[in-house]
Amino acid sequence: MKTKKLTVAQATIEFLKNQHVKRDGVEMSFFAGCFGIFGHGNVAGLGEALKHNPDFKYYQCRNEQAMVHTAAAYAKMKNRMQTFVCTTSIGPGATNMITAAAGATINRLPVLLLPGDFFSKRTASPLLQQLESSFSQDISANDCFKPISKYWDRINRPEQLASALLEAMRVLTSPAETGAVTLALPHDVQTEAYDFPSELFEKRVWYIPRPTPDKYLISKAVEVIQNAKKPMLIAGGGVLYSEAENILKEFAESTGIPVAETYAGKGTLHYQHPLNLGAVGGTGTKGANEIAAEADVVIGVGTRYGDFMSASKSAWQNPDVTFININIAEMDAFKHSAIPLQGDAKATLEILQEALRNYKTDASYTERVKTYNEEWDKIVTAAYEPVDENHPVQSEYIGALNNFVDDKDVVLCAAGSLPGDLHKLWRTKNPKGFHLEYGNSCMGYEIPGGLGVKMADPDREVYVMCGDATYLMLPSDLVTTIQEGYKITMILINNDGYASIGGLSNHVGGEGFGTHFKYRNKETGQLDGDFLPVDLAKNAESLGAIVYKPKGIEEYKEALAKAKTNDRTTVIYVETIRDRKLAGYAYSWWEVPIPEVSISEDIQKVRQQYVEDKKRQKQYIKPNKY
Repeated sequence: MKTKKLTVAQATIEFLKNQHVKRDGVEMSFFAGCFGIFGHGNVAGLGEALKHNPDFKYYQCRNEQAMVHTAAAYAKMKNRMQTFVCTTSIGPGATNMITAAAGATINRLPVLLLPGDFFSKRTASPLLQQLESSFSQDISANDCFKPISKYWDRINRPEQLASALLEAMRVLTSPAETGAVTLALPHDVQTEAYDFPSELFEKRVWYIPRPTPDKYLISKAVEVIQNAKKPMLIAGGGVLYSEAENILKEFAESTGIPVAETYAGKGTLHYQHPLNLGAVGGTGTKGANEIAAEADVVIGVGTRYGDFMSASKSAWQNPDVTFININIAEMDAFKHSAIPLQGDAKATLEILQEALRNYKTDASYTERVKTYNEEWDKIVTAAYEPVDENHPVQSEYIGALNNFVDDKDVVLCAAGSLPGDLHKLWRTKNPKGFHLEYGNSCMGYEIPGGLGVKMADPDREVYVMCGDATYLMLPSDLVTTIQEGYKITMILINNDGYASIGGLSNHVGGEGFGTHFKYRNKETGQLDGDFLPVDLAKNAESLGAIVYKPKGIEEYKEALAKAKTNDRTTVIYVETIRDRKLAGYAYSWWEVPIPEVSISEDIQKVRQQYVEDKKRQKQYIKPNKY
C-alpha cells in the first residue's frame, strides 16, 4: 500500500481539499476554504498546513463565533452543497464557536469545526487555557461541543484520523443528519507525522441522494389528501435545500392546495402567487392563520414545526386535523403524529403530484385563498406607507428597502423585532431573496451572515437589517467584509435598546424593565436615567465602512441609491421609535409563561389571559390509522 508521510494537520487539509459532492449530475468541491483565528493551539499545526496549501484558501476573521455564522450562512445560500472549515485555538477561541455551532445544528446546516485541544501526551499539563477536571484528565472545554454537534471526535493518535474524517464527511453531507461537526485536535497530535494511506487523499465524491418514502405510506397520504376539503401546505427550509420550489409550485397549482411559509421557507412562492398565504403562526398573516385554524389536512414539507410557525401548537384548531410530513429527517417526519413520508422533498412531491392528478380543492376554497393574498398585499402597502415622512417607523424603513431592491437581491436578519416584521411584510420575489436565521435567532448573526451570503453569491446585492442591540453584539467582521472585498449594505436601526424583548416585556406586564440603553439613575438605583451617548455610526465608520445618516424617508431612499453604487461595505444608520406599526393577525399566539403569582396587577391580568390562551394549545397526538 502506498503511503504519504504528513503531519496530522497536513493530512487533514490534504483530505478536505479533495472532498466533493454531487447531486442531479452537478458536482462541486464541498469546502470553499477555511475561516480561522490562530492561537498557540493551532498556529504550529493547522497554521503551517494551511500556509503550505494555498489552494485551500484561508480567511482571517475577527471573532470565532462570527466565522461559524459566516460558514453557516454560506452553506444555507448554497443549499448545503458547500460549506467552510473553521479553526481556532484551545480555550476561549474554541468555546467562542459554540453559540454559532448550535445555530448551525438547529438550522440543519453543515459546518466543520477544528478547535485546538490539550496535549494528548499530557507532558506539559496544565496548559495555558486548559480546563482541568478533578475526576478525569480526558476532558476539555471542547467536550462542550458534544451536545450541539451532529458528530464529535477527538483525534488522540494519527491512526484515528482517517476514520474520523470519513465519519465527519458522512454526517456533513447527509441531508438527514447534517449540522455542526467537531473534530478536536490536540496541539501535539496536530504536529505528529504518520505514514497515511495515499488513497485517503484521492478525490472523493459524496453523492447526495434523493430518497423516496415507503410506497404504502405514500398511498395512505394520497388517500387522506383526496378526502381533504381544506388542506394546506407548510413550506419549510427543506423545500429550498432540496431545490423543490418549482415542483412545489406545480403541486399547489395542480391540486389547489394553498401554501404558507415558515421563516426558512419564505420565498418558496412569489409573494403575488394567488395560492401563497404568506407567513404562518405567531408572526403570520391573517389568511394563513385563519386557514390553519380550519385545516383538515396539513402537509408539512421540510419543516421542523418550530413554535413560532405553529403558534406554540395552537395554529391548527380542527379536532380532526391530520398531518402529513415530507421530510428527509425521520425525527421531523414523525412530528405531530403525522403520516411520515421520509424522503427528499423534490422527489416526494413529484410522486404525490402524479398520484393526485385527478384531485383539486373546491374552487370556492382557492378563491378564498386568492382573496386573502390580495387583502394581505393591501395591508403590507399600508404598513409601508409613511405616516410621518420625517420620522419613519420600522415597517416603513422595511417598505422603502423592499420597494428599492432588485428581484435577486437578498435581505438578511436574525434577531430582534425585525424578523417578525420581515416574515409578515417582506415581498419575496425569488427563493434566495429572504435569509433569516430564526432557528437560534442569534443576535450578532447579521454581519457575518451577510458576509457568508455575499461570498456564496457575489452577484447579488446583500442588505443586512439589524437593530442597535444586535449590532453591539458582533460588529467586528465589518472589517472582514472590507478586507476580502465582499460589499454588504447594512440598515442599522437604532431604537436605544432591546426593542423586541422590550415589547414582549410590556406585553407580559414587565413594563420594558431592563431593555432600554440608559444610564443608571443614582436616585432610583435603576437603569432609568438618560439615554447613553453611544454613536454607532462613528463606530461603523471606524471599522472601515462607508456610513450615511439620512433623516426622513426621502433621504433614506437617496442613501440606498448611493449605497448601491459603492464598492465597499456601507452602513445606513437611522433612528426610530419602538412602535412597529404592526399587530398580530388572526390567532397569532406565542407562548411565554407568565408568573402564576405576582404583586403586579398588570401581570395578574396577563396571567389570566395566558390561562385562556393555553386552552387553545394542542398536542396533536391523535393516532393515524395507517
